[in-house]
Amino acid sequence: MLDILLVDDDVEFSDVVCHIVEFLGHNISTATSLKEAHQWFENNTFDHVLLDFMLPDGSGLHLLDHLKAIGQSPKITLISGHPSVKGILAEMCEPNVGHLLKPLQREDLELVLNGPKKTVKKAKSSGITRHFGGLIGESEPMQKLYNMIERVAKTNANVMLMGESGAGKEVVAQAIHNASQCEGPLVASNCGALSKELIGSELFGHEKGAFTGAIARKEGVFEQSNNGTLFLDEVTEMPIDMQPNLLRVLETKKVTRVGGNREIPTNCRVISATNRSLTDLAQNNIIREDIYFRLAVFPIDIPPLRDRKEDIPLLAKAFLDQLNDENGTPFSWTPAQLKELQSYEWPGNVRELRHAIHRAFIMSDPQTSDITLPDNLESPFSRVNNQAAEKPVSAGQTIEEVEKELIHATLDKVQGNKTLAAQMLGISTKTLYNRLNAYGGIGEYK
Repeated sequence: MLDILLVDDDVEFSDVVCHIVEFLGHNISTATSLKEAHQWFENNTFDHVLLDFMLPDGSGLHLLDHLKAIGQSPKITLISGHPSVKGILAEMCEPNVGHLLKPLQREDLELVLNGPKKTVKKAKSSGITRHFGGLIGESEPMQKLYNMIERVAKTNANVMLMGESGAGKEVVAQAIHNASQCEGPLVASNCGALSKELIGSELFGHEKGAFTGAIARKEGVFEQSNNGTLFLDEVTEMPIDMQPNLLRVLETKKVTRVGGNREIPTNCRVISATNRSLTDLAQNNIIREDIYFRLAVFPIDIPPLRDRKEDIPLLAKAFLDQLNDENGTPFSWTPAQLKELQSYEWPGNVRELRHAIHRAFIMSDPQTSDITLPDNLESPFSRVNNQAAEKPVSAGQTIEEVEKELIHATLDKVQGNKTLAAQMLGISTKTLYNRLNAYGGIGEYK
């Protein structure tokens, strides 16, 4: 059991964190400012401090200096509300200072408080470990992912996979299915590729003559995946007025084919996937709240490739090995080439990496064993990397200077919308106004 201090001025966020930490079996105290945090350390010691970067009376980084001055050294995990902030903090802080991004999930806190648990379910192929039959990577984010797959595989809970396009959601769905060792098949359906008129037939099936073109009875994917796994990709692209039909099946575990009147029992785990953010889902009427809670009994965030760059050499070798096996070629990577692959941000994630390797394979001379990488790895559809455009941290900058740059860059990005900027930075609007007043910059954003 750990004694933990949470320093954050967002009361609702603090309530959620306290509930999770207590559920994990630890003691937690809270402070809403640097002043309150200093008061806690006057007569107490803590094993771990969860520390917000921006507080009403200054930067959370000042608490690190205070702890050194009083001779206390608890483990520190900084909390920020935007990926760009996390990257800058990583450059400013010592290596033993951890970082988390809002919004937090239970697994995030469990990992930083209890440490990762290594998976034991592995299968080796061509010298490269493929976890659960398909996943490649040994980085900490992937170890966390393997741990969650192992846990949910022991249950029949529905899973929602969240992550950027190309991060490997279908591969993770296959991994969960493999780990579950269920009797039935894995059946996949892309909800975003179906018209409103056909989605009911695809999901629930139809009877002969139910509509024009229904020349025979058809089983829907719920029936096809009985005693197995149903993977609903792009589930958040399903028309909102079709979602009540899906909700009824999720609640009753029975389907009625289009044009039929008989309820057919179905038994499958539903794994859904989306590349939309939680904020997008909640604010833009994309998915009904009751359906979200049915589908996301166990939500899993899939890490983007840029957050696990140490896995890139393994992935590159696996993709090239497959191409060599299919074509009878002896191509191999040089250390310099693998380093070049690691240096790129891969906004299209694993899908973009695989595409780039396939392109390089085709362009290479089959009379040699040398792979020829293109001069520019970026694909035509690569998204702009926001962090690349930000001003980098330079030695000698004060905490206040860095904080001011982050605030102004965020406000510029959202055209001065302070409410949205505060959400992106993971702070309250009141704290944002306090910091702008402190820096004398509030007049720029009236």
